Amino acid sequence: MTRRRFEELVSDALDSVPAELSAQMDNVVVLVEDRNDEEPALLGLYHGVALTERTSSYGGVLPDRISIYREAILDVCADEDEVVHEVTVTVVHEIAHHFGIDEQTLHDLGWG
Repeated sequence: MTRRRFEELVSDALDSVPAELSAQMDNVVVLVEDRNDEEPALLGLYHGVALTERTSSYGGVLPDRISIYREAILDVCADEDEVVHEVTVTVVHEIAHHFGIDEQTLHDLGWG
């Protein structure tokens, strides 16, 4: 799958987030990267300060980042339908971290 097509899938996943939630996303950017240098099998990662942990002193900082790892996702998917599903799950999972939802809660909700 081309990088361009993969980026389109990430964009589609972001577009599927309900408007009420996407409007609440603050100071965060979503990036497509090939792999995580420290954990090459990682599918996605949220880097930043969750909305629930921000205090009145939060400000003047670079945007938080959500990294979606293209090659790692392609490694675990057999076809484009699986890629679409995994990209959507990964994007939702990392956005949830931006909102302060922890791993255990995500797993309990079926987004692990």
